[in-house]
Amino acid sequence: MNRTMLFVAAALTAAAAQARAADPEAAASSAQSRTEENRRIVTAAFQRWAAGGTSFFDEILAPNAVWRIEGSGSSAGVFNGRAEFVESAVRPFASRLSSPARPIDLRVFADGDYVVTHWEGHATARDGAEYRNRYAWIFRMQGGKVVEAWAFLDLTAYDDVLRRVPAQ
Repeated sequence: MNRTMLFVAAALTAAAAQARAADPEAAASSAQSRTEENRRIVTAAFQRWAAGGTSFFDEILAPNAVWRIEGSGSSAGVFNGRAEFVESAVRPFASRLSSPARPIDLRVFADGDYVVTHWEGHATARDGAEYRNRYAWIFRMQGGKVVEAWAFLDLTAYDDVLRRVPAQ
């Protein structure tokens, strides 16, 4: 970053701090507005998915999003970019299902740029067995898109589908 850009960044940071100090109510209102907008975006995307939509990840994730599947199972890991995540995690799992995973019993919590979803998912595997899992996803939002995600789920159930059912 050159000196001019550093100066501009410092000036913008100082101006934002002065604005917050000068009008804390406006700053609080802006934060509340951002919180509600992020909650609305995520909730609406989940509702479309639950109603039969198939573009949840394309819709909600920024192209450069980092998705982390937390845990110690074989599916845990870090995926850099929406394309890598969809290709390496979403498609291999979805190809083993005869009915798509759908979210039910959704709860959405938001605070500024962070949105936490807690939900249960149901699907049927291609071998006829039911798949049920509970998820907690933490999103960091920017410009209406998820730029970072942390996914917590029962990896034993998820990995069982990957081991038991051959990919198509």
